[in-house]
Amino acid sequence: MISLSQIWALFKKDLLLEIRQQYTFYGILLYVGATIFVIYMAMEQTESQVWNGLFWIIQLFICINAVAKSFLQESRGRMLYFQALLSPQNFVLAKLLFNSLLMVVMSAISLGLFMLFLGNPVQKMAEFFGLVLLGGWGLSLVFSFLAAIAAKAQQSAAIMAILGFPLIIPQLLMLMKVSNTFFSKSNPEILTTVVLLAIIDLFVIILAIILFPFLWKD
Repeated sequence: MISLSQIWALFKKDLLLEIRQQYTFYGILLYVGATIFVIYMAMEQTESQVWNGLFWIIQLFICINAVAKSFLQESRGRMLYFQALLSPQNFVLAKLLFNSLLMVVMSAISLGLFMLFLGNPVQKMAEFFGLVLLGGWGLSLVFSFLAAIAAKAQQSAAIMAILGFPLIIPQLLMLMKVSNTFFSKSNPEILTTVVLLAIIDLFVIILAIILFPFLWKD
């Protein structure tokens, strides 16, 4: 049974924990800044398609670093405690909500740093920013669900890589294809692809709600 109060309580717990352990957030932020600065030092000026490709590749690795720890940091004893208090649907929805917020914030910050160091070749900034938020949300959902699976396995990093990249590559290709259209003033038809991306995100949420209880009982 889905309970908004349980979801909100667990979300607040994760948020407060992230605020108290700020070194994890700043560590990811340092990773983002250092990566973008290295690209700036290596390339200085980049074409729009290269700029776009590098941006989404960095989003992918930001997501892996930011989201993967969400389930892996929960000890077995704490998980048993949560099982006594929460339903699996509420637990996974709270994790998806927190990771979505974290990834949206990191996506916005990385976009700002990207424009600061590598310039801004985007012609339609509002549309591109909206796509960045949608893409960051989608990446966080996929890797949050994969992190839940990996947390039950011994080789968690290997599981994330084996399951994650085949699932995320089609989504990344669609994001790159749509975002490429925002680097010119033309108006191609992209609504179908954007709707498809949103449907994929909703499908991941539904899949997590259905399948996570089987992991919860393990």
